Amino acid sequence: MPQTFQKLASGIYLEGLTVDQGRNVLWYSDVIGGGIHGVTPEGKPVTSFNHGRMWTGGIMMNEDGSVLSTGQGGIMWNNPDTGKSGWLLDRLDGQPINGINEMAPDGSGGIFFGTIDIENVIKGQATRPSAMYRLSASREVVKLADGVHFPNGIAFDPTRRRLYCNDTFACTWAFDVTPALTPENQQKFLDKDDADGMALDAEGNVWITGFRSSYLMRLKPDGTQLPRVETPAGSITQVRFGGPDMRDLYFNSVPADGGDSLKDGVPLTAKNSFLFRGRSEAPGMPIQPSRFKLA
Repeated sequence: MPQTFQKLASGIYLEGLTVDQGRNVLWYSDVIGGGIHGVTPEGKPVTSFNHGRMWTGGIMMNEDGSVLSTGQGGIMWNNPDTGKSGWLLDRLDGQPINGINEMAPDGSGGIFFGTIDIENVIKGQATRPSAMYRLSASREVVKLADGVHFPNGIAFDPTRRRLYCNDTFACTWAFDVTPALTPENQQKFLDKDDADGMALDAEGNVWITGFRSSYLMRLKPDGTQLPRVETPAGSITQVRFGGPDMRDLYFNSVPADGGDSLKDGVPLTAKNSFLFRGRSEAPGMPIQPSRFKLA
C-alpha cells in the first residue's frame, strides 16, 4: 500500500474531489473557502470557478467535459473550456433544493444523489432527515430511500447490483439494486460514526474515509475488513483513483478536529486542509461520466 504522499493543494476544508481523465486534472472543492479548483497530478494549479459558492460536497464529470458540483441549491454544471454554466437540478417536487451532498453515476447516464440539510449545517444545528434519489439521463427524478439521515459518499458497483452510501454520524449502508435501478433490501454494511467519502477498487472492494480518521478503511463486498491504508492526514474527507493504471491514489485531508468543528459551527479559517497524492497496490474502479445534455 502507499508509503509516501505528496501534497498537491491546500485550502480551509477540502471535500469534493474528482479525476478529469480527459484533461488530466483533479477538481476539488473547498466547502468553507468556496469554489472548485483544478490542479494537475503534479500539483500545478489550472483554473478555478464558482468562487463564491460554498458547501460543494460532491464533484463528478459529465461526458461533454462539464464539471458537475453539488451544494446549496442543488447541482450545478460548469464547462471549463467554454466558461458556460447552469443548473442541472435546482428543484425537487417543485420546491427549491436545500442542499445536495454527494453523487455517483448510475451506470445508464444518470446519477444517484443524496440531499442534506445545508441550512442547519451552516447554523451548526442538528440536521433534519434527508433522502436518496436518482436523476436519470433524461432528468427524471425518482426518490429511492428515506432511511438515510445524512447521505455522504456514494458508490455503485460495476455489476450494477449493489449501491453503497455513507450515512455520516451513523454507518455505511448497502442496497441491492434491481434491473430498474431501484435500491432495495437496505442493510448496514459498516458501523462507523464518521463515515465520509467512498470509492471502489477494481475488485469491488469498498474504500471508506472518515472525518475523524487518518486512515482509509477497505472492505470486501461481504463486509470482511482488509488491512487499512495509513496516511499522514489528520482525517480524510474523500478518496479517488486515477492515472493511466488507475493506481494513483488521491484524497482530501482536514485537521483531526475539523469535521467536528464544522458540525458544531466553529469557524474555520486556517488553510491546513490538503489534497494528497499517493500510490495504491490495487487499481481503482474508473468512475464513468454522466451523460446529461447540457445547454
